[in-house]
Amino acid sequence: MDITSAKYLISSPSIINCPNADRPEYAFIGRSNVGKSSLINMLTRQSGLAKTSASPGKTQMINHFVLADEKHQPFYFVDLPGYGYAKVSQAQRAKWQKMIQQYLMERENLMTVFVLIDSRHEPQKSDLEFLRSLGEWQVPFNIIFTKADKSTQSEAAKNARLFINTMKKEWEFIPRNFITSAVKFTGRKEILSFIQELNIEYRHSPE
Repeated sequence: MDITSAKYLISSPSIINCPNADRPEYAFIGRSNVGKSSLINMLTRQSGLAKTSASPGKTQMINHFVLADEKHQPFYFVDLPGYGYAKVSQAQRAKWQKMIQQYLMERENLMTVFVLIDSRHEPQKSDLEFLRSLGEWQVPFNIIFTKADKSTQSEAAKNARLFINTMKKEWEFIPRNFITSAVKFTGRKEILSFIQELNIEYRHSPE
C-alpha cells in the first residue's frame, strides 16, 4: 500500500468534536518529543503535514488527518498529545489525560494505537506505565521505535529488544513492533503494509 493523498482535517478538544467514525483510524502517541509528527510526515511523504516542534507538549488536541490509498479508500491518522514530560500545569496534564483516555476507550473505528518509543533509550517507566493503561482499557496497540538514525543500528536494535524483553515479564502477548527512521524512511513499507491489513479487516468486518 502507498498513501496517495493526505491532508489535515481538524483539531478537536474532545471526542465529541471528532469527525464521523466512518472509516478505519490509526492513532499515534508517545512521550513528548518522541517524533510523532516526523513519523506521520514520513509515512505520508509530506514534510509539512504534521507540525513538528522542538518544544515538548506542542500537540494539545486530537488532530485528525484524512488519507487515501492508491485505491482511493479513505482512512484517518490521529496525532495525540504526548505523555510524560511537558512544561504545563498538573491541571492541564490531567485534562489531557482525561481527553486521551476517553478518546482511546470510546472511539469505535480505532483500529490500533501506535505507541512511539525512542530507540535511543533503555525502557522508560512512563512508556511501560502507559502500555499498562492501554491493557487495562483493553485498547489494541502496536509499538514503533523511533529515531533509529540518531544512534547506530545495533544500538537501536538492542534497545528495542530490551524493551520487548521487559514487556515479556508482564505481557502474555507481544504486539507487532517496528523500528523506524523519519530521515531514512526506515520501517515505512512495513508499517503501511500492516495498516493495509487492518484496513482490509475493517472493510470486511460485519456492520
